Amino acid sequence: MPKTPPRYARDVAVVAFAQSDHLRHTDELSEVEMVMPVLHQVLAATGLKAGEIGFTCSGSSDYLAGRAFSFTMTLDGVGAWPPISESHVEMDGAWALYEAWVKIQTGEADTALVYAYGKSSPGSVRDVLTRQLDPYYVAPLWPDSVALAALQAQALIDAGETDEPALAAIGARSRDAARSNPHAQLVGDVPQGDYQVAPLRTGDCPPIGDGAAAVVLAAGDTARRLCERPAWITGIDHRIEAHGLGLRDLTDSPSTRLAAQRAGVFDAPVDTAELHAPFSSQEVVLRKALGLGEGDEDRNTGGVVVNPSGGALAAHPMMAAGLIRIGEAAARIHRGESDRAVAHATSGPCLQQNLVAVLEGDVR
Repeated sequence: MPKTPPRYARDVAVVAFAQSDHLRHTDELSEVEMVMPVLHQVLAATGLKAGEIGFTCSGSSDYLAGRAFSFTMTLDGVGAWPPISESHVEMDGAWALYEAWVKIQTGEADTALVYAYGKSSPGSVRDVLTRQLDPYYVAPLWPDSVALAALQAQALIDAGETDEPALAAIGARSRDAARSNPHAQLVGDVPQGDYQVAPLRTGDCPPIGDGAAAVVLAAGDTARRLCERPAWITGIDHRIEAHGLGLRDLTDSPSTRLAAQRAGVFDAPVDTAELHAPFSSQEVVLRKALGLGEGDEDRNTGGVVVNPSGGALAAHPMMAAGLIRIGEAAARIHRGESDRAVAHATSGPCLQQNLVAVLEGDVR
């Protein structure tokens, strides 16, 4: 069992993770065609068939798809027969994982399939994301996601928390780490380029692309049967900031810190952190909230390896990037490269909503 004593009614673990290659355009693929190979891969890793899964939950956005109830189409990728227990969240798949985890905690299921997907290429993501803003005071001004992130970045610079060279270094490190990630969209040297919105340059911003991901959760002995080294979810919690941007300190993330406290992040050292930071400046905020120091990427010196997959700066499929952070952290535990990891997912402008999970491997 993991080092941390159980804090929940049932021990639940991530036993398999799969993701698509993340591409700038997938014009030739429908959402179903994009999701199906990922579902087949994650189920094959466990040896389970779709009919043997106790609960299925998905995360996606009708705004990206451009039609209502678009998620019902991707259920064709899961299979229409036999009938399944199914749910959906209009959120990143990390929140679908949370719902599935709760379902298993209640004893209504022993296994769960969680998947998420997003096709950002057909339209303008920067325009689409304005629809999540306050509909009376902010959305009519049409400030897009990059402009709002730039406000946050400038606030950090003004507060002396970072500067443009430090932000550029985060982007360079992330895309260098992605060299070992066969699914990443951007790999290696990425020119900083022109300002997208000052002080954020191209290298500080996430790529726009399409992709999908899936995980399988299982409880107790079922998890041990399905996976040689399960990634036990020893803590998970999510919190939200005030909707009004003027009501928050954009240089800090108290919701992330509170979620981390409730999830038990600070109870013991972590060796890996997969942070859902779509902009380089947001990694600065998350590091502070989670107590991760700057420049501590070398595990050989006792530091925390941050975003060894490259993170959201290397691939950022909307609605799946947060679930991928949990999956990437779990995969490192499966491979024996990590013993205790923290995974983070976010949604909304300027880190408005934050989910934090602690994953641990059995003591070796």
